[in-house]
Amino acid sequence: MERYFKRKTQLEILEPSPKSPKNNESSSKQTCVDSMKINSETLQYDPGLRRPILSYHPNVQDQVRRADLQNKPCQPKNHTFPYTNFGTKPRRFNPAWFTQFPNWLEYSTSHDAAYCLCCYLFKPDIGDQSGGDTFVGVGFKNWKCKKKLEIHVGGPNSSHNNAWRNCEALLNQKQHIETVISKQTDQDRIDYRTRLGASVGVSRMLLQQGLPFRGHDESENSLNQGNFLEILRWLRHYNEGIKAVTLENAPENLKLTSPDIQKDISSAISYEIISAITSDINDSLFSILVDESRDKSSNEQMAIVLRFVDKGHVIERFVGIEHVADTKASSLKFAIDDFFSRHGLSISKLRGQGYDGASNMQDLKGISDLAQKMVGTKKDHTYPLVYLLLTLALILPVATASVERVFSAMNIVKNTLRNRMSDLLMNDCLVAYIENDIFNSIEDEAIMQRFQNMKTRRG
Repeated sequence: MERYFKRKTQLEILEPSPKSPKNNESSSKQTCVDSMKINSETLQYDPGLRRPILSYHPNVQDQVRRADLQNKPCQPKNHTFPYTNFGTKPRRFNPAWFTQFPNWLEYSTSHDAAYCLCCYLFKPDIGDQSGGDTFVGVGFKNWKCKKKLEIHVGGPNSSHNNAWRNCEALLNQKQHIETVISKQTDQDRIDYRTRLGASVGVSRMLLQQGLPFRGHDESENSLNQGNFLEILRWLRHYNEGIKAVTLENAPENLKLTSPDIQKDISSAISYEIISAITSDINDSLFSILVDESRDKSSNEQMAIVLRFVDKGHVIERFVGIEHVADTKASSLKFAIDDFFSRHGLSISKLRGQGYDGASNMQDLKGISDLAQKMVGTKKDHTYPLVYLLLTLALILPVATASVERVFSAMNIVKNTLRNRMSDLLMNDCLVAYIENDIFNSIEDEAIMQRFQNMKTRRG
């Protein structure tokens, strides 16, 4: 048969079929995007900058949908919304609409327009019906007519509500074909959770210590299969319940020990840690500390640390490493904007930026003590403007060792023997390794739930 048919490469399988000249021009770019791992880190958070869902290859469309749903709607509540003149009256987007439509309404800061998340993900291409392309492509900008948002929702069988039901079904693992076909019993589900819990526990220990997961030779006859498998085998010796459902006692296609599973668990842990950090910041003012350095592969990496005040205490949290092509101001700004967009941080709450350098810190401790004293005596409510002034003084960028410690940790996590580690995996490992105190506060159940929702699982 090889004489008459040519086998397609993986690149040809992932490339979408051309539907228009525009698709043909960008086919190489689309192929690169479609072929890489789809997750919340590789997709645009701003709805005005997203690619149309139908432009992705059908094999990865559900992965894109699931990642966007896990990110939740883009709702920058603290953004300074610009005014637009409608006749003689200036009007703008009302952030109170986020409360009324919390599950689907999105706002694009780049296009000053509103969008519908569920319609973007599942609305069929039926021309101008149900508002046409307004809430999916061009965006809704008629701020004087809020009623059109309610018209967009429509009745029980509207396109919007059908799309919303499809979103709920996608996140319901029990309705997926793979789950239905496997026909798991209750005991199978218990075994799966035990197996997943063991993999999460081993990953937790390795990430906290900054140790590599894989080994040079992971075959059955290897004397050293790598840290992940060796620790899992050691754990089996002391827990009969784990021993009964892991490795050779697990189904061949559900061992939960593959490199992809290890990366997904690391990604889930990193996501939960950053979510906890952004939740701590909430609506508070903050500043950003940035520095760049080269890793062991000679790639330029930019470390991002957020500095904010919580109950009078100055807190600095490492939130990620971003790969930059160079150290030009435009490249750093693009990376920072992209990071803020992905994690739903508002640029309007940013009160300072530090890019290395020196500063005087001798009076900082006294200001911090005063702020803590005000919180302890509840004077921050009596004199809110004084407390706000102290907060602004505390979050101003200063020369600290937080960013430099990130690069020291980077040399531990990505060393000479692990110089082929991807940027995404290195970021996940660094977040877990550096923010150890937050990592310890995250329950395994939250990590497992996040892991399950990342893609369709058999368990």
